[in-house]
Order: sequence, then structure tokens, then C-alpha cells
Amino acid sequence: MKKLVIYRHAKSSWANPFLEDHQRPLAERGLRDAPRMAQRLKTKNIQPDYMLSSDAERAKTTALITAENLEYAPNQVHFTNELYHASSSHILKTIRHIPDSKNTAFVFGHNPGLNDLVEKLGGDIDNLPTCGQFGFIFETDSWEKISPRNAKVWFFDYPKNQTGN
Repeated sequence: MKKLVIYRHAKSSWANPFLEDHQRPLAERGLRDAPRMAQRLKTKNIQPDYMLSSDAERAKTTALITAENLEYAPNQVHFTNELYHASSSHILKTIRHIPDSKNTAFVFGHNPGLNDLVEKLGGDIDNLPTCGQFGFIFETDSWEKISPRNAKVWFFDYPKNQTGN
């Protein structure tokens, strides 16, 4: 069984409109939401053994804040430009390269790719909001074999969700 948490970066700052998109940092709201959402995962005892993130500043910071809150070694977070504004197909291809020795993976990135991936795997959402988390459980022992056919929705949570589920 493989577990995947699709995790959109926290709210980014537009304070500097001339800053290159890849370099945009988190906004104050993002810096507040990221640790709160990580703590919700901790409360549900959802712990990664693999973390993969876009190398864009806002995704990177969200991943590192999450790692810190879940006591996951920050030097074990894998950063790649492959996830920066990637399509759902490309994100899925990247996920399928996660080592099979890892069972619970977190993938940090961007919309619309993440939103499309959730829908492609059978999740029913209008929008994965900033700092939103969408979890799937796959009835397979291989990341290469994950697909909509063996996917089951695990949970969906986001900062404005009052129930925290």
C-alpha cells in the first residue's frame, strides 16, 4: 500500500511585483498557514517517509516548514525544478520514480497541475487551495503502478476547513 499527500504551496507574496515568479516567497498568511496545516497532519499521525517538492521558493519553504513540524530531516527533502508548474501527467511520472521502499510520500507543488492530478486520480474538488492537502491511498506496493484504478481518497484538508479533515 502506498500513501500520497498532494500538497499545494502556502499563500505566496505579491509584495514585489517585479520579482521573478520562481523566487516569490510566502506571504504572512502562508507563513501562518504552513505550520498549522503541518500540525493537523501530525495530529492525524500522518508522517512522510519521502518528501518531494518543486524548487520554487514558495513550495520549498512550505515543504521545509512542514518537515520541521513533522520532525522530518530537512536535508532529506528532495527539491526539483521538474515540479515547477508541471502538468498532472508530468507530476505523476515524477511520483512514479519514488523508491518503492518509501510508503508515504508528500509532493509539494503548484496549480493547475496538482488540481488536475487530484481529479485524474479520482478526487472530486473544484480547487486545491493554497496550503491544501489531498491524500490518496493506493492498493499497490509499487509507485510505478499507482493509478485511478487502485486509488482511494484518504482525506482533503485546507486552511479554511473548520473541521480539519
